[in-house]
Amino acid sequence: MVTDTGGGQPEDAHGKSRTALIDDIIAGRWVDPETGKIPEIPYESIVFDVSLEGREADLVDSMQLGERLAVVADTATYEAMGRRVANALARSIPVRTVILDHPHADLATVEALKGKLDGVDGVVAVGSGTLNNLCKYVTHKDGRRYCVFGTAGSMNGYTSTTASLTLPSGLKVSLPAHAPCGFFVDLSVSAAAPAYLNAAGFGDCLARSVAQVDWWMSHRLLGTTYRQTPFLIQENDERILNGLAGRLPSGDITAITSLYRVLTLCGLGVSFTGVSNHGSMGEHQISHYIDCFAGKRHPGTLHGQQVGVAALTMARLQQKMLAREAPPEIHATRIDPAGMARRMGPRIAPQCEAEWRKKAFDGEAAKRINERLANIWLQLRQELAPFIIPVADMERMLKDAGGPVTAQDLGLEIGFYREAVIHSREMRNRFSFLDLAADSDFLEGFAAGEA
Repeated sequence: MVTDTGGGQPEDAHGKSRTALIDDIIAGRWVDPETGKIPEIPYESIVFDVSLEGREADLVDSMQLGERLAVVADTATYEAMGRRVANALARSIPVRTVILDHPHADLATVEALKGKLDGVDGVVAVGSGTLNNLCKYVTHKDGRRYCVFGTAGSMNGYTSTTASLTLPSGLKVSLPAHAPCGFFVDLSVSAAAPAYLNAAGFGDCLARSVAQVDWWMSHRLLGTTYRQTPFLIQENDERILNGLAGRLPSGDITAITSLYRVLTLCGLGVSFTGVSNHGSMGEHQISHYIDCFAGKRHPGTLHGQQVGVAALTMARLQQKMLAREAPPEIHATRIDPAGMARRMGPRIAPQCEAEWRKKAFDGEAAKRINERLANIWLQLRQELAPFIIPVADMERMLKDAGGPVTAQDLGLEIGFYREAVIHSREMRNRFSFLDLAADSDFLEGFAAGEA
């Protein structure tokens, strides 16, 4: 049962707003427990409701995007909701409809979209990952405002302030962008979306535990910055979502709402920290490697589907290493530029090598890290224990949500997936258990068992 509180946020049968806590954060009523300050949030309105039909124009009008608007969708999202949004807006203002045919999240498509948006004041995106990233980045570059109507809970980037895009070289990176001023979800539309889309979003959410383990380990071992707040704001909702995972494939509204809450809160976390580490560490590096280097071997799977499988791999790796009473002993990082060039190509390899060298250890640094590991290993294992979800539980939940759980399920060549596990750490300057395992000669043997 859903009730409407007179134009405000809809409530569930218990009188709780579907965007409780999110509303407080946006309105400046929430204090960051780590800093004691009210965070500055670049969002003005986030609305979830069972149906937004008849409210589309009012929601967009409240965002003050300008007098001439463009509605941007792809062929699927236009049929799901884009046509409805465009027609609602066109009753009162000039609207340009831009329908992209199977768009790619790359800078070439950014430039093409930019040309299609000449002369409009603001942008209304209707869609999820690629659509949102493209509109977010284009409007960030020229200062125009945009809002987004989500059509599936397929990823956690709706409210993030970065855009994941592929460079001309073929390297996929997260670029600075801006958040939508408004994020609107018609839950019935998302419930009717193909089930694999919402399962992909659940895969993105499942990465929290392994990302937190990676980030805290990096903080304790290397002194990198760590923030607990992004985890605090989503921990209760994550627990609820995990219990509802099996109801996602049927489009259950309660489960879909819970999914969007976790996805949204994870995206909001970037606003507190300026980084995405709380939701993107070793598991995302594996997924990025697949997207960048699979080429014709890529099965067409979604980011969140790949992240879900990679999160299980990272959970197995972390939990096997942490089960050992003795700490790993690392050696100087071995960098093989020629091997990188063979795997990545001559354009991308130097870019990745430059990033990798920032976290590589020489002999002296390796010696210091081994001393540090010897001193803190027992305590580190105890500190990481509360962050961990047993891998069997993660696998069960991902299956229940309808997501793939192995590289074979993804349709990937097993040899290539193992390559991604071994070499994805070379792409990014974020220290994870992939690095710890590789520099202690554990990773290759572990990867040989991944399928």
